Amino acid sequence: MLATNLWKFWFSDVLHSDNNLSTPAIGADGTIYLGSFDGKLHALSPEGTEKWYFKAGLEIKSSPAIGDDGTIYFGSRDHQFYAINSAGRLKWKYSTGAWVDSSAAIAADGTIYFGSWDKNFYALNADGSLKWKFATDGIVDSSPAIGADGTIYFGSHDKRFYALDTTGKPRWNFLTGAQITSSPAIGDDGTIYFSSTDGNLYRLKPDGTDVWHCRIGGGGDSSPVLADNGDIVIGAAYHTMFVSPEGKVLLDLGSPCWIDATPAAARGMVLSSAPWRSLSARSADGTNLLWEAHADDNLSSSPVFNQNGDIYICCERHLEAIQAPVPLLSAKSSWPMFRANVRHTGRVGGS
Repeated sequence: MLATNLWKFWFSDVLHSDNNLSTPAIGADGTIYLGSFDGKLHALSPEGTEKWYFKAGLEIKSSPAIGDDGTIYFGSRDHQFYAINSAGRLKWKYSTGAWVDSSAAIAADGTIYFGSWDKNFYALNADGSLKWKFATDGIVDSSPAIGADGTIYFGSHDKRFYALDTTGKPRWNFLTGAQITSSPAIGDDGTIYFSSTDGNLYRLKPDGTDVWHCRIGGGGDSSPVLADNGDIVIGAAYHTMFVSPEGKVLLDLGSPCWIDATPAAARGMVLSSAPWRSLSARSADGTNLLWEAHADDNLSSSPVFNQNGDIYICCERHLEAIQAPVPLLSAKSSWPMFRANVRHTGRVGGS
């Protein structure tokens, strides 16, 4: 069974657009926001018409996050972190010492968290002023996640996974065998899941204790998500892996191409990158192929879908809108997609 391709939005800079990795975020009114390697933050209507764009100084790899008041937050490789209002106007920007590829997380109190290639992790107030920053020994392009108690989790190229309290003080850190570039996922019980480029998927207790780690055979930018049945799904090099809550690899779906995109869990199914230019929808355990969608280019971002079940995914030179052949409902898990929800708040219960 095939999905329907609704529309495409083409990026203006063809020379750089094959690097587009920003995952779309969806506002309360259905507006689609995404960054691109032409340095623009785009705002599109649900019908694919561009409402406006905001031009940053350099490429945008990070995915936008949307605050409760509709403010859009994102970082750029011009060393700036931006806050843009829903009309596309600059509210403020904050300067860091290097690229900002980390996608922001937004706390319930409005604090914005993100990392930078300058090796610092930042906490900004809603007015753009610095609340605090925390220094690591490596690049921070991992996107943070916020637990129910406000603890902030993220990884660094210094091989460590960090847990900070809301004042920026470390609660603990956990050493892995290689750099960490992906974003963590958080379970209903506070369990933290993350991968390292050492090729392992880790499950930690909220106090930093290693519950288990299992070999997934690769590492990259793909982040774990939690399916309805409790399984953890993640892209790992040339594989999409389904792992049980006990740390057993249940299914390994091989692919001829490297997978950096994070899967998305809908009610009773998982959406993930299939070989080359396909998005596959499988049963929650991955064993049954339910339907597929085909694009004109390789999938380069994670899929996100709105309340009508329309799916948006970046395909190198364009954004593709897809209508599933069956209704889509959000999975009931605590972390069903990249950044936890369609606004990309990166926090448990922050939809």
